[in-house]
Amino acid sequence: MDIDAIINISPDSILKGIALRVKEKRLEQNLTQKAFAKRAGVGYDAYRTFENTGDITLRNLVLCAIALDDADGFTELFTKKSYQSIDELLKAQEVKKRKRGSRNE
Repeated sequence: MDIDAIINISPDSILKGIALRVKEKRLEQNLTQKAFAKRAGVGYDAYRTFENTGDITLRNLVLCAIALDDADGFTELFTKKSYQSIDELLKAQEVKKRKRGSRNE
């Protein structure tokens, strides 16, 4: 089964949404693509491609987020779950932590 079918969201749509939000924030600051790319430390061609297609390296995306003073979200990616109750915590601790996957497909 395809991951897109499971989550009903494609990676391309996520990337394009991020690119659109970065563009909106850039325009709020009244910056051209060239001026923003220079401020972020990203090549102009790479930034222009990002706005048009959503394609960008992770490093360049982080640089854009820093330039927009919006890098906090990156520190929360893939963090451990927070628990609402002690029972929830105890139940989670009962689950054996895997050290490696058991299956390759």
